Amino acid sequence: MQNRIFGRLGWSVGEIGYGMWGMGAWTGSDDEESRTSLHRAVDLGCNFFDTAYAYGEGHSERLLGELVRAYPGKRLYTASKIPPKSRRWPSRRGYLLQDNFPPEYIREYTERSLRNLGLERLDLMQFHVWEDDWAADESWQRAVEDLKREGKIGAMGVSVNRWEPDNVLNTLRTGLIDAVQVIYNIFDQAPEDALFPLCRELGVAVIARCPLDEGSLAGTLTKDTRWPEGDWRNTYFVEENLHSTVDHVEALRPLVPTGMSMADMAMRFILCNPDVSTIIPGMRKLRHVEANIAVSDGAGLPADLLHKLQAHRWDREPTEWSQ
Repeated sequence: MQNRIFGRLGWSVGEIGYGMWGMGAWTGSDDEESRTSLHRAVDLGCNFFDTAYAYGEGHSERLLGELVRAYPGKRLYTASKIPPKSRRWPSRRGYLLQDNFPPEYIREYTERSLRNLGLERLDLMQFHVWEDDWAADESWQRAVEDLKREGKIGAMGVSVNRWEPDNVLNTLRTGLIDAVQVIYNIFDQAPEDALFPLCRELGVAVIARCPLDEGSLAGTLTKDTRWPEGDWRNTYFVEENLHSTVDHVEALRPLVPTGMSMADMAMRFILCNPDVSTIIPGMRKLRHVEANIAVSDGAGLPADLLHKLQAHRWDREPTEWSQ
């Protein structure tokens, strides 16, 4: 595992982190399989784990807490997220901070997460949705400063809404946000325009989520793919999205180098960008852990292939189904 420096915080984190959403309430999740996968990740050098209260109402957090306590001699970095009080994902223009992150609620859910984890301190807490219109509101700023001063969190971050990478720029300029989590992959390259340069200027760490575009860049979806009833992916890959996504993925297939999977190529594309501090692919199964971490070998991609992949940028606007 190759390590990178996590922004101005100076943490040395594995460039492949661990996204734990699927361990919350996705269909097919199995706690024992999750535990086996998490321990294997630690064995392979993974030390950054991202969860959220909303991932099974604390279930994923409890799994992470078990893992951290099992390795008292290892430095494992913990990250979680505060759900919006309104329980509306994503936020929309006109939503009020008071309806989503009032100061007493920020504290309440930070303390809930700490209880779920069984830890006294969380390395990184994040807002699970955000509106940049809230940047200047002193109520959230004071709440964050208090939690840092009391040692309950080491740092604060924002998870940016899907396809809105610029909806946090003024918030970053407050100096109170230490990390930003954003969708970044072969299709979603828009963070390179304004977000990444500002993060570079301010020393804000970048966590790249959805590196495989919710699984499409694994190259296994078809226009007939369906998931079990109740699975979140059925509400995201609606026909409009699924069909266009499959078309975009198929256009990439001729570019996959011999001996490399499409997923490998997609992960390496992200690792070629030095602005990214760590990637958090969702990993529930042992084979996913081993395949994703194996990508962290320092090899990257040839410059000509990287240039061709940049031409597959796909700018999209938020919709009712984009969540």
